[in-house]
Amino acid sequence: MNTHLANLSNQLMLGTVLLYVVALFGYAADLAFGERRTAAVVKAEARVLAGAGAPEVEEAAAEPEDDAEPGRDWGKFAVMFTVLGWGVQLAEIITRGMAASRIPWGNMYEFTSAITFAAVTVFLIVLARQNIRFLGAFLLVAVIIALGVATIWLYDDPGPLRPALQSYWIAIHVTAAIIATGTFTVAGVTTGLYIVKARREAKGGDLGFWERFPAAERLDDLSNRITMFGFPIWTFAIIAGAIWADQAWGSYWQWDPKETWSFITWVVYAGYLHARATAGWKGNKAAIVSLLAFGCLLFNFFGINYLVSGMHSYA
Repeated sequence: MNTHLANLSNQLMLGTVLLYVVALFGYAADLAFGERRTAAVVKAEARVLAGAGAPEVEEAAAEPEDDAEPGRDWGKFAVMFTVLGWGVQLAEIITRGMAASRIPWGNMYEFTSAITFAAVTVFLIVLARQNIRFLGAFLLVAVIIALGVATIWLYDDPGPLRPALQSYWIAIHVTAAIIATGTFTVAGVTTGLYIVKARREAKGGDLGFWERFPAAERLDDLSNRITMFGFPIWTFAIIAGAIWADQAWGSYWQWDPKETWSFITWVVYAGYLHARATAGWKGNKAAIVSLLAFGCLLFNFFGINYLVSGMHSYA
C-alpha cells in the first residue's frame, strides 16, 4: 500500500464532501430564492444520456422567467461546485486505486464512493442536456449522507483484493453494477419528488414552493426514462456475474443471498417497465413499484452485506 497516496485519497474524499455541501446550499438557495417555474413553458423536448441506446427524455423544468434579477443565479453556482466536487471525487477514486495497486472497488467504502460518483455523473449528463437543477439538492443530500456513512463507519485502508475478487471480471461485473446502481439512485430520487408533487397537485390550489418543480407527469416520465437506461446495465451486470461465478465457483448460479436479491431487484424493475409498456401504468401505481424496486436495490447493497452471510461479503 502506498501510504502517501492513501492519505491523499482520504483528503480528497473530505474535499469532495465539502464541495458537495457547498453545492447543496446553492441548490437550496436556487429553490428558495430562484424564479418560479410555470407549467406553460415546460413543453420542449431534449435528448439525455448521450451514447448508444440512451433514452430520450422530455424537458423536465422550465427556463427562468425573463424578469429574474441578474447576478443571483444560485443554480449556476451550485452546478459549478457540483462539477468541482465530481472532479475531486474522480481524483479520490483514482488515487485510492493507485494506493492499492488495483481497481478501487473491493470493499463497501469503495463501493459507496463509486456508486455516489456514478449517481452524480448521471445527474450531470442529464443536466447537460436539459434543466433539471431542481433535482440537485435532493440527490446531493443522499450522496452526502452516503459518503458520510462510508467515511465514518465503512472505511478500510486500501489493500489487496481478496482472492475471490482477483479477476478481470471485477472490472466488468462490478463496474456495470455500480453504474446501474447510480442510475437507479437518480431515478429513485426523481420518483420520490413525483409522489410529493402529485399529491400537491391533487389537492389543487396554489402549489407554493412546489411550483418551482416540473409537473408531476413529467417527473414520472423522467424517472421512467432514466430507469430504462439503467435496466439493461443491471441486466448485463447479473449476466457477467453469473459468468464470473462459473469461473470462480464452478456454477453459474448458487442462489447466494446477493445473487438472489440481485435477481429479485431485476424482476421488480422488469415488472415496473413491463407494466408501463404493456398495461399503461403511470403515476402512483408505477411510482410505488419503482420505489419497491429501489428498496430491493438498497437492501441488496446494504442489508445483504451486513445482515446476511453468504459467498458475496464485502463488509
